[in-house]
Amino acid sequence: MSKTSFSSTNKPFAQTLRLRVNDYFRQNNLANTGNRKLYIKSAILVSTAVGIYFSLVFLSMPVWISILLCIVLGVNFATIGFNIMHEGGHQSFSKSRLLNNLSAYTLNMLGGTIYFWKQKHNISHHTYTNIDGLDHDIDVKFMRMHADQPFRWFHRFQFAYWFLLYGISYVAWVLYQDFEKYFSGKMGVKGEKAIMPIRQHLIFWSTKLTYAAVYFVIPIVSVGWIPALAGWLIAGISCGFCLAVVFQLAHVVESTQFPVADAESGKIEQEWMIHQLRTTSNFATESRIVSWLLGGLNFQVEHHLFPRISHVHYPAINKLVKATCKEFGVTYLEYRTVGLAFASHLRHIYKLGKHPAVNT
Repeated sequence: MSKTSFSSTNKPFAQTLRLRVNDYFRQNNLANTGNRKLYIKSAILVSTAVGIYFSLVFLSMPVWISILLCIVLGVNFATIGFNIMHEGGHQSFSKSRLLNNLSAYTLNMLGGTIYFWKQKHNISHHTYTNIDGLDHDIDVKFMRMHADQPFRWFHRFQFAYWFLLYGISYVAWVLYQDFEKYFSGKMGVKGEKAIMPIRQHLIFWSTKLTYAAVYFVIPIVSVGWIPALAGWLIAGISCGFCLAVVFQLAHVVESTQFPVADAESGKIEQEWMIHQLRTTSNFATESRIVSWLLGGLNFQVEHHLFPRISHVHYPAINKLVKATCKEFGVTYLEYRTVGLAFASHLRHIYKLGKHPAVNT
């Protein structure tokens, strides 16, 4: 277990903000979980994915249409991850524990492992956001995401090859990283080895075999191995690119910080909520289309402050967070559009690849 901790004294900001958010739900008689709009959207996303899959595997169509559908399928997988799996993984999809678990396990049917994801995402990323060695999401092989990471000669070219690494991130996740975690028992290079429950061993192998049957065996038998593998790769690259970019725009841009704990005490000088505000940025929050597709992950600040609250409530909470930040003089990070956030991310990784002493 990490010895890193946050300041536990003088937390008026956190106390005020939590009180205001709690009052919002109480006064409006609302549950902090998803609602009918989320359930309808989830049904649309799953139905669309199933329809595209069956069309690709069992219908004959021109190659260009098949390629286009594979791209759409990959994006569709990402939206299922953003809207359904992510909510279920945080237990915010529904008041029903069963529905939350079913939603979370859509990750397994997309090739991942929810047991690993919860440890890597819910614990490491959400607790120690942007802290080197503890937040495994900023440990991207062959990429230098912040100035405290070692500089390597190939980082000089990361401005040119980033899109390749982001694209293959899903493929690497499904075919390598999950198995690396499984056999090592560690969530990251610096992580501690943990014993995996027998039940999780059974779930891991049963869902991995089911995934192989659905996405490899059946398509190969139906359309041949070259079209099947090519289609899976196209869908996987599309999905991986979407997943990677959304994360980077929220945490790896010019405005976000990468705090370092005190070497002796292991303390981060800010309280936890202030830490989240300094390491997380919103983008395109006024776009309903972006919010719908990303499951509110463009409201990343609100999500990190209140991870157990469904994204359907983020627009309302956003106003409370901004007002409280203004009152306490706390900087609130956001980019007006996806393009502005993306440009900031590219400038950030370009600067970090120029010279080992560069600190953005």
